[in-house]
Amino acid sequence: MAHCCAGGRATDGIAQLRRTAARRPPYLRSFQELAGQFAKAGQHDEAISTVEAGLALAPDSVDLKLDLGRLLHDTNDFARAARVLTAARDAAPGRLDVLNQLGRVLVLHGDYAAAADAFRRVLAQYPDDRSTRAYLATSLFEQGERDAAEAALRSVIRGQPQLLGRAAFVMAAGSRGRFVFAQRDAARFLGGEAG
Repeated sequence: MAHCCAGGRATDGIAQLRRTAARRPPYLRSFQELAGQFAKAGQHDEAISTVEAGLALAPDSVDLKLDLGRLLHDTNDFARAARVLTAARDAAPGRLDVLNQLGRVLVLHGDYAAAADAFRRVLAQYPDDRSTRAYLATSLFEQGERDAAEAALRSVIRGQPQLLGRAAFVMAAGSRGRFVFAQRDAARFLGGEAG
């Protein structure tokens, strides 16, 4: 976030960011900073409107589309977030931050196959990203691919026993996952250390 908004001077900072965003040619970072300040203040509609104003001036900005997708995700507008993030992905298919955010939204939107595809593309570049692998497991469980999901969770906790809670949550939270009563049982099932 912009330093102008730190130290209790948020109102002055927002006013300065509004002036910067109004300049032409547009400085897109000012739209992002202003939207971030609105979101931080809980003014999500203002944040969304700010990013949309930036996109009206720079409709090809992948960064603004990503920011809009995140804001829409935060406000539970998953269908619209999925559309915006899909457009961002199509414009920049190699952007892993876009793919990761798109996958997270698609899980919540119920498009598990597309979510799994997005997560696999991220993992192709960063195979040790355990958080993304846990999201992949969620997508796989929801598609009924239990063996693949459990294998993904086993790799999440391999060498990282502190992630057992996350893995157990993924197993229990899905509509097609597994429920384990004790952490020791979850650890044994996933091949981690039994506590």
